[in-house]
Amino acid sequence: MFSSLLVANRGEIAVRIIRTAKRLGLRTIAVHSAADRDAVHVRLADVAVPIGPAAARDSYLRADRIIAAAQATGAQAIHPGYGFLSEKTELPHLCQANGIVWVGPHAEAIAKMGSKIEAKRLATATGVPVVPGYHGDDQTDGSLVAEAKRIGLPVMIKATAGGGGKGMRQVASLDALPAALSTARREAEASFGDGRLLIEKLITRPRHIEVQVLGDKHGNLVHLFERDCSVQRNNQKLLEEAPAPNLSDATRAALHRHAVQLAAAIDYDSVGTMEFIVDAATEEFFFLEMNTRLQVEHTVTEEITGLDLVEWQLRVAAGEALPFLQGDIRSEGHAIQARVTAERADKGFRPDAGRIEMWSPPPGIRIDTGVTSGTVVGLHYDSLLAKVIATGADRAQALARLSRGLDELTVLGPATNRAFLCDAIRTPDFAKGRATTRLIEDNWPDGWSLNGTDVCLARRLATVAAWIGWRPPEAQASPWTGLSGFRMLDKSGRPAVAHFSVTSEQTGARVKLTGGPRRFVVSDADGELVIDATVADGILTAVLDGTSHRFPFAIGGRSVFIRARSVEAIFEVQPAVDAALNGAVNASAGDGSSIIAPMPGLIADIMVAVGDNVTAGQTIAVLESMKLFTDLKATSAGRIARVAAAPGETVAANALIVSVELAEPLKS
Repeated sequence: MFSSLLVANRGEIAVRIIRTAKRLGLRTIAVHSAADRDAVHVRLADVAVPIGPAAARDSYLRADRIIAAAQATGAQAIHPGYGFLSEKTELPHLCQANGIVWVGPHAEAIAKMGSKIEAKRLATATGVPVVPGYHGDDQTDGSLVAEAKRIGLPVMIKATAGGGGKGMRQVASLDALPAALSTARREAEASFGDGRLLIEKLITRPRHIEVQVLGDKHGNLVHLFERDCSVQRNNQKLLEEAPAPNLSDATRAALHRHAVQLAAAIDYDSVGTMEFIVDAATEEFFFLEMNTRLQVEHTVTEEITGLDLVEWQLRVAAGEALPFLQGDIRSEGHAIQARVTAERADKGFRPDAGRIEMWSPPPGIRIDTGVTSGTVVGLHYDSLLAKVIATGADRAQALARLSRGLDELTVLGPATNRAFLCDAIRTPDFAKGRATTRLIEDNWPDGWSLNGTDVCLARRLATVAAWIGWRPPEAQASPWTGLSGFRMLDKSGRPAVAHFSVTSEQTGARVKLTGGPRRFVVSDADGELVIDATVADGILTAVLDGTSHRFPFAIGGRSVFIRARSVEAIFEVQPAVDAALNGAVNASAGDGSSIIAPMPGLIADIMVAVGDNVTAGQTIAVLESMKLFTDLKATSAGRIARVAAAPGETVAANALIVSVELAEPLKS
């Protein structure tokens, strides 16, 4: 075994790899961009080397800088993690040229399976069924449109060079094809440096099943059973489990057999995954692609087999032979993983960013993460914050433990999908183990939304937390020293009253607070709530209807970050008089026709100039956030009056990008 390892990645997977490497006694080297200089993986490693600016193309995608970091620190091996350079041949070739061990499959295997087009050709030659589609070299829009017509709509457009939902678009009409091809190609080029696309027939009610394989450099090859990864948003996985529920023994065995058969055809010699699409009704299945790397969801396979897959990657790379045969490997129990992401699930899973004010993981459950309190979640990388992995003797027990773990997890700062995950695992489809990739569409056809009652409670609690939290310790009995316009008692000796404006992305209200210093009546348009409240160590303890509850919160200026039941939200709490003054100054820049940034991001393209005429539905600008591209379209016909942003510029959520003068006045 080599004695030192450089991890050419970031976030939770870098932390995951470093922990196993340390357990094996290896010296660990981290690399990091300027944005990640204070990241968890940097602090955990023995040595850390800066490799460039925040943008991945200038840091984590620079194989030359990673090799230079390895040489400078004496690293004997490099582990690529997943994403970035893990499925490109450049880094393994450079490792070979410089006498550094590559922790992954041989470069020829990566080349053969790194292109979805070539992988499907190989699968067909090997006798593995593939989805009907177009995998040709002619990448012109005209050819791709013609092939889509031949295949028959609906179709799925995919980037040939990578996964993770980047460069993927479902298309149901010919009119939508050109824009979908353009956006998919742009995402593919940004994520993988390769804009080639393929088109496949879209299976309307599919399950996404994948098989984990493991090979060594001595010809030994085994499967480590299968995973169900059907629950997805924007073609990216959210919930994964092993083994796959409600799958016949015959289909399960066939998937295993075909996975090993295809891996053997390329002499596979590391950890890898064969992905299949399975018709939920018939169990007919087709090969999708092979990921020649560790996957995000490898954790559930580890939990049912008892094998540390990172450890076996390292051992195989060092030349060790597998000490077990297929019959020696057992699948025991059940494991389910939930991916916690920095996203607004109530806004179509829009990426979010910001500083994590409080990170409080649940006890007694596996959490793989690269964040902690104080971590700044930026716009340059994907939105994954953590993976919550629950195990049990059976699926019911694993599901119960996952539900409890998600209920107990607290992340204050950027919005997360935690509340959505709680709802998703409680749907009948998932609870019964019959989820397809349509789970979100079937259960929330109009989009998922936060619980309105919990949002109202969070707003009221945020007001109380702000009033208590703003007062300095020496002024606990003198609130007027910390909040203008507030008196403990009015002239007649009655309880004091204060008025606030409390707003968030979900809600806005005028709130009246009466009483104190511990007992409050909170009044707003939704009614009244009586609260007995105290604050200590970031917890608001409140007695509601005679029952005591604990609500985590944090305060930053006028911003209150709070967790109330299913809701984690940020509220801007201002005395009403201050809010009125601020409102008079901050007049709205838009009139409903303007193009506003729906999330923080980077302007990838501006497609108009001042004076241009535009039509309703025309793409005006393209916004990049966390490696996803969003087309921003005109809502009405009109003329471009102002372009307020430029390509390459970073903008905040709700920032004005382009102002449009309407061709016709809006009707009230």
